[in-house]
Amino acid sequence: MQEIKSSLYQLCLKFINERIETAETALKQAREASNDDTKSSAGDKYETSREMMQQDIDRNKRLLIDAEENQKVLASLKDMPHSDSARNGSLVVTDQGKFYLSISAGQLHLKDESIFAISAVSPIGKLLLGKQKGSSFDFNGKKYQIKEVI
Repeated sequence: MQEIKSSLYQLCLKFINERIETAETALKQAREASNDDTKSSAGDKYETSREMMQQDIDRNKRLLIDAEENQKVLASLKDMPHSDSARNGSLVVTDQGKFYLSISAGQLHLKDESIFAISAVSPIGKLLLGKQKGSSFDFNGKKYQIKEVI
């Protein structure tokens, strides 16, 4: 089972590295566009354009910072020892699906299975934290039974 967690970790790492690369590329392009913009005779049009470019730069900076923070969270989970209670780094198997407590990377596909990579601070992640095999919880009107914590 440790190899499954290792594979999930690698999928999350790939996901977050792609997000970082995308954010860095978008930030670079936004900065280049801002630097290349020349002042036109219509001052208001220029100022609006510059403001939109600055908002684009700010948005991409936030995306990059968020992705880098997720990368740090993920790094802290590498080779996390087993625990009987669900925590960051745990793979929680329920009767309604499998959840990897790590970062919010959405649905991951491993071999022929779908596993959800979720953050411990997400609504369902908060419910999973500290739970053990045999525990149950309700989420969005559904009852979940924990079959295993890996």
